Amino acid sequence: MKPRFSTVIGLLALAVAWVGGPVRAHAQGAPASSAGEAITVYNAQHTSLTKAWADAFTGETGIKVTLRNGSDTELGNQIVQEGAASPADVFLTENSPAMALVDNAELFAPLPADLLERVPAAFRPSSGHWVGIAARSTVFVYNKAKLAPEQLPASILDLAGPAWKGRWGASPAGADFQAIVSAMLELKGEAATLAWLKAMKANSVAYRGNGTVLKAVNAGQSDGGVIYHYYYFGDQAKTGENSGNAALHYFRGEDPGAFVSISGGGVLATSRHKEQALAFLKWIVGKGGQDILRAGDSFEYAVGTGAASNPALVPLSELQAPKVDAAKLNSKKVTELMTRAGLL
Repeated sequence: MKPRFSTVIGLLALAVAWVGGPVRAHAQGAPASSAGEAITVYNAQHTSLTKAWADAFTGETGIKVTLRNGSDTELGNQIVQEGAASPADVFLTENSPAMALVDNAELFAPLPADLLERVPAAFRPSSGHWVGIAARSTVFVYNKAKLAPEQLPASILDLAGPAWKGRWGASPAGADFQAIVSAMLELKGEAATLAWLKAMKANSVAYRGNGTVLKAVNAGQSDGGVIYHYYYFGDQAKTGENSGNAALHYFRGEDPGAFVSISGGGVLATSRHKEQALAFLKWIVGKGGQDILRAGDSFEYAVGTGAASNPALVPLSELQAPKVDAAKLNSKKVTELMTRAGLL
């Protein structure tokens, strides 16, 4: 009787092991065969944010995530150069132009409707080949001792005027600022954008990074500057040492300066693990990923349908952002125009 009893116990153990693993992954929305699988993510989003997403996703599904970190432009161009040989399964960015670059090269796989529907149409491109995963608002940060509210520019276009010569700063070499220029190009056209960039060259102080712009404004080195909102909120949540003298001005009124930049996520057409890659992207824009945005310290906006952003932020619905199809943002043209203006 002992051999028969041992055999039965062994078979039961194998059955439990077989059921337990796949059911655990499948219950979280991942393919039933996904546990133990791995995907490679080319990540241009904030490293800490994507790591939090990846760790939580792996904990729920058993699907491992390998991150290769870099900048929007760097990784977007790398994917285009690698083409069909790219090892990437997923591409995540901070801004839309790098997503459009890869999309225009026809390197993304179309996303299924049940994934696209997790994000409102305003936060995804018309192509349906990638989806918004987070968002950030353009703002004018200003030194409260230097500028009174009634002295603030009504439009980002006003910064081209002679009254602002030498009084404001930005980080023209960064992907963040170039995304703002991409929106201006789409909204105002090439001639108006080039004229504004030439005036910017004459009027503004160039800094390296939005954080440096914030510090300069806070220290009174510049009266104001064009950045994304989360730099201010992130500093305020820490010590406030680089933002205590500063405040934010939102342009609103569908001004180019009210542009909301979409962070994107897409699955590569050449991915060898498409099911797992889609599961990861679906998780990011679902409750798990968007809750991390709301509760975390990135201070980016949540964009999932019905998802709430960090309560410290001005609600997206109040920003009066211009309507821009993220699929049309043109990073190559922006680089050309900024070079012609002498900013790059």
